[in-house]
Amino acid sequence: MLVSVSNRHIGFAILVAALGYFVDGYDIAIFSAVRVASLKSLGLSGSDLTTTGGFLMNVQLIGMLLGGVGWGILGDRLGRLQVLFGSILLYSLANFGNAFVQSVDQYAFCRFIGGVGLAGEIGAGITLVSELISKEKRGYGTMLVAFIGVLGFASAGFIGDLLSWSNAYIAGGCMGIALLFLRLSVVESPLFRATEMMDLTRGDLKLFLTSKERFFRYLCCVFSGAALYVYLTLFVVFAPEVGTALGIVEPLKSGKALMYACSALACGCVVASYACQILRSRKKVLYGCAIAYCGVGLYLLTAVHEAQAYYTTLAVMDFFNGSWVVLLSTVTEQFGTNLRATAATSVPNFIRGLGVVHTSLFMALKPFVGVLPAIALILVSFTLIALLSIHFLRETFGADLDFVEKD
Repeated sequence: MLVSVSNRHIGFAILVAALGYFVDGYDIAIFSAVRVASLKSLGLSGSDLTTTGGFLMNVQLIGMLLGGVGWGILGDRLGRLQVLFGSILLYSLANFGNAFVQSVDQYAFCRFIGGVGLAGEIGAGITLVSELISKEKRGYGTMLVAFIGVLGFASAGFIGDLLSWSNAYIAGGCMGIALLFLRLSVVESPLFRATEMMDLTRGDLKLFLTSKERFFRYLCCVFSGAALYVYLTLFVVFAPEVGTALGIVEPLKSGKALMYACSALACGCVVASYACQILRSRKKVLYGCAIAYCGVGLYLLTAVHEAQAYYTTLAVMDFFNGSWVVLLSTVTEQFGTNLRATAATSVPNFIRGLGVVHTSLFMALKPFVGVLPAIALILVSFTLIALLSIHFLRETFGADLDFVEKD
C-alpha cells in the first residue's frame, strides 16, 4: 500500500530537485566556460588548448559514465534520496579541488571525481519527482526541474566570464554544499518504499542483460539522445576554433556561447514539455526536435559569418534541444520501479558519455576534412541514429509507473 505525500512535500521535492540540477548543470558546463583561461594559467597555449581541453572533457565524461551506473544501482537499492545526498557532496568537493590544481594531471583527477559525482544528480532527481507526481501532471513536474536546472548551464557561461576561473569553481562548490542541507527535508518516493517490502531484485544490471527486449529498450533510450550533446562538446567547447573556421573576425567565447545556448535550452524544455501535454505524445516531440536541431546546426555551419549571428543561431539550435527533458521523462517511464533509478541515472550519463565519441571523432576527422565538415558529419550521423532509436521506443505518455521488472 502506497503512502500518500502532501502537495507541500511534493512541491519542495520538485524545488530541491530543480536546484540540484541547476548546480549539476553549472558544474558540468563551467569547464567549457573557463577552459582557455584555466589551461593558460597552467602554461598551455596554441593547439594544446584544444587537445588538452578535449582530453579533460573526455575524462569528466568517463567519470560520469562510471558514476551513472554506480549511482543508479544505489538509487534502486538504497533509495533515491541517498544518491542525491552522496552525489552532490562528491562533486562539490571536486569543484573545490578544481580551483587549486597546479598541473594537467591534477586537473584531470578532479574532473574525473567531479564527473562521478555529477552522474547521480539528474537521474535520481527526475526519478523521485516522476514517482511523486500523478501521471496526469508528471510532465509539468519534470518540466520545472529541467527549466530551472538548465539555467545552471547558462549561469556557468555568465559566472565564467565574471569571475576568475578558480573562483568560478569555488562558487560551484559553495552552491552544492548549501543545497546539501536543503535536501535533509525531502521525502523518499512511496513507490520505492513499496518495493522494499517485496521479494524483488533491485538495481541489478543482470536484469538488463538477461532480457533481449529489456536490453534493446535500454539501448534505444541511450541512442535516442545520441546527438543531444553535440552542441556542448563541439559548438560550445570549441567555439573559438569553429569561429575561426567560419571566418568570424571577432573571437568567439565559449562562456558566451554557453550562456546563449542554455538560456534558449531552458525555454525549449518548457515548450517541449507543454507540446507533449498538447499532443499527448512524447515520441512526436522527440522526432520533431531532433530534425529541427540538426537542421539549424547545419545552417550554422554553412551560413553564419558574424559573432552575434553565431550566438543567436546556436541559441535557436539549442532551443530544439529542449527535447532533453522529454527524453528524461521517457526513460523513467520505460522501466519498472526496481530498475527505474538505474536506467534514469545511467542513460543520461551514457548520452553525455557519447560526448567522448563526439570529441574523439572530431579530433580524428579534423585533420582530414577540416573543422566544419567534421562537425557536420558527426551531427548528421548521430541525428540519424537518434531518429531510428526513437522509432523503436514505446509511447509512454501518461503511463502508470506502479510496475516492476521481473527476473
